[in-house]
Amino acid sequence: MNTLARTEILKLPLSERIKLVEDIWDSIAECPDAIQLTDVQKTELDNRFEEYQRDPNSGSPWALVREKFQKLQ
Repeated sequence: MNTLARTEILKLPLSERIKLVEDIWDSIAECPDAIQLTDVQKTELDNRFEEYQRDPNSGSPWALVREKFQKLQ
């Protein structure tokens, strides 16, 4: 496996660092069973899902959330 030192990563252009993070995230997402949630995280997910089931329209679509976040930057 190739290893990258933090100093080498920081030398990469921003677009390449973002791509690296995306690649890492995709590799993690390929094995979701390997990720163990804490009891607190499981409870939070259960609560959010129950809230969604009570009122599916209470949240905001991702596109709107992303747009609001981008305006903050």
